[in-house]
Order: sequence, then structure tokens, then C-alpha cells
Amino acid sequence: MVGFAVVLSKLTLNPSAASESLIHSNLRPGDSIRNYLSQPAIQDTLKQLGGNIVLGMPFGVLLPALVPRTRGLLRVMLATALVMLLVELVQGALVQGRAFDIDDVILNTTGAMLGYLILGRRLGRAVHPRRRHWWHRPALSSSRRRS
Repeated sequence: MVGFAVVLSKLTLNPSAASESLIHSNLRPGDSIRNYLSQPAIQDTLKQLGGNIVLGMPFGVLLPALVPRTRGLLRVMLATALVMLLVELVQGALVQGRAFDIDDVILNTTGAMLGYLILGRRLGRAVHPRRRHWWHRPALSSSRRRS
């Protein structure tokens, strides 16, 4: 997770040449995605949209394994959305050449969902198996209770 945090900070807290023409805050979901899709350079579009999805995937894989309370698709989505919202706020406030973009949060969260569905759910269960509570245990048969 520390390695991922380092990569995340290097990728998100440095100015991006691909987004220089789109440096403005975006609070309307879908606007940046439409702008990238309308660009003639497909490589920049794939880099921005695909990169944001791939950037979110480690959250979906690592969160359930490292923090058992975040198991579940909704919890992974909420945790990722909160972290990415904070990253976007820092980008918009502190990094020259970057701006807040709600579409980045949406794409990162989508990536986390994919990561969770592909690998995170299984990895989380393998690392932290569900506890069997007393109400999940089979009832004792009447012959075992008498002895």
C-alpha cells in the first residue's frame, strides 16, 4: 500500500502534459470524459480515461485485504471516492497545472469497483476469513445435548 501511495502521489501531484488544454475545474460529471473523447489524439484519451480507471484498481484489491472493515463493494467505493476526492482537492488547490475534476473521482472509483470484483473480494476473504458467530453454527443434536 505504501508503494501504491508513492505512485499515486507521483502521478497525481505533478502537472500533466496531456491535460494542459483542459486545466479548469470540473464539477459537472461527464464533462471531462466528453472532452477527452472528442479529442483527435486517441492516445491521450486512453491515457487519461484508462489511466484513471487503472489508478483506482489497487484500492479495490488492497483495501479488503488490508482493512477488513472495508470489505464489500459499497464500502470500497465509498473509501475510494473519499480518498480520490481528497487527492483532487489537493491537486486543485496546491498543484500548478492541475485542477479539480469530478470525473477523475468517478473513473478512479470505477477502477476500484473493477479491482474489487476481479480480485479484491477473493483476496479479502482469503486474508480475513469470515468469523463464524454462534448464531451461524449448527445447532447441537438432541443426542449430543444429553451426554
